[in-house]
Amino acid sequence: MEEMEKTYNPQFEKRIYEKWMKNKCFEAHVDPDKEPFTIVMPPPNITGQLHMGHALNQTIQDILIRFKRMCGYEALWIPGTDHASIATEVKIAEKMKEEGLSKEDVGRDGFLERAWAWKAKYGGRIVEQMKGLGISCDWSREAFTMDENCSGAVLEAFVKYYKKGLIYRGDRLINWCPHCHTALSDAEVEYEEQQSNLWYYKYPVVGEDDAIVIATTRPETMLGDTAVAVNPKDPKMSRFIGKTVMLPLTDRTIPVIGDDYCEIGFGTGAVKITPAHDPNDFEVGLRHNLPVIQCIGEDGLMNENAGKYQGMDRLTARKAIVKDLTELGLMVKIEPYAHNVGTCYRCGETVESLISKQWFVKMKPLAEPAIKAVKSKRTEFIPARFEKTYFNWMENIKDWCISRQLWWGHRIPAYYCDDCGETVVSKTAPDKCPKCGGHMSQDEDVLDTWFSSALNHVSSTSSS
Repeated sequence: MEEMEKTYNPQFEKRIYEKWMKNKCFEAHVDPDKEPFTIVMPPPNITGQLHMGHALNQTIQDILIRFKRMCGYEALWIPGTDHASIATEVKIAEKMKEEGLSKEDVGRDGFLERAWAWKAKYGGRIVEQMKGLGISCDWSREAFTMDENCSGAVLEAFVKYYKKGLIYRGDRLINWCPHCHTALSDAEVEYEEQQSNLWYYKYPVVGEDDAIVIATTRPETMLGDTAVAVNPKDPKMSRFIGKTVMLPLTDRTIPVIGDDYCEIGFGTGAVKITPAHDPNDFEVGLRHNLPVIQCIGEDGLMNENAGKYQGMDRLTARKAIVKDLTELGLMVKIEPYAHNVGTCYRCGETVESLISKQWFVKMKPLAEPAIKAVKSKRTEFIPARFEKTYFNWMENIKDWCISRQLWWGHRIPAYYCDDCGETVVSKTAPDKCPKCGGHMSQDEDVLDTWFSSALNHVSSTSSS
């Protein structure tokens, strides 16, 4: 009697699956006598191997599609893979680093050649792994988000949304990864608890023997402060409103403003306002028409607005600033503090909030009908308690940053005149500037992967 192996060793599954494929068991066609039922697979990334999450997700879909097929529906399950802009670019860059090469060394065209080679190798591996699960997809309709058909649908959607006023380009505060050198959406920022400190230090009041104490986890951003805020209803702190304070380590003075953003009884009763490096401060700055001063660059180094700290890494600058504040007698105390810090979902680098010119989707007009659908019970959540989470998200949703400073992905179909700066958004490159006749150059950025993935149910089926 043979001893049973400790782990299952599949022997005949591949042979059965090949038979299914040969007989086109899962291909679907238009049949007037059958009601259609279709699932579009959420496309897995081409960056590696499938994991247990993929296996679970695809098993559930397979159960649904097989059940409908057995019930007499013309059941279609469309498979595909996702180009995964940031994730794939990080992987390729890491591989190139082993060869002593950078993106700049090979140029955009050379890098894209490597990206397509990566897709051929690892995208194909993922497809074979999915087939190994025995899932009943119609592989004759396999879609890849960078295929010509899918790409065309994505660009068409961008142009359509732009003409409707739902897409715009502007300077706004965004999440920035200093390692990947690209903007990130809120969904691409992961928060992890980190041990740090709360630094309490003084802002001397101009013309008085007095000072306002603030507490911060990021003293290095103080060089971009443009105000100190207190709550106008705070009996202890409202007396400072309208006065000015010296910004330590600089020759600048900044105003003390009244704003409800500062909670009465919380912390010291005052907060530093740094519009260029904090989303809440940015909103306060808009309300009070404050200047925006960026002191940390896209490379994570202190910039020209940081004075003598220019060129320092942000964490090195933090230590130097704390030391200087202490020596000046402005440091009140330092307390250990654990707080959530935003990190890049791909490389793990601490994310910065920076003002940057990017492309955005206006989310409020898109959220309103989605909110209405749930409130009218046309769409229901089970259990119903999840409606609260949904409404909190949708009613407070912010515009979505969709441009990425990468090379792998759908290049944004926007063209700028080299002479007059005119902008043209079009699926095809214009021959010349419609305003002055000058030469036009395409935007260097690509679209967020999720912009194309969200359109997958349209782009992957538009040729079927």
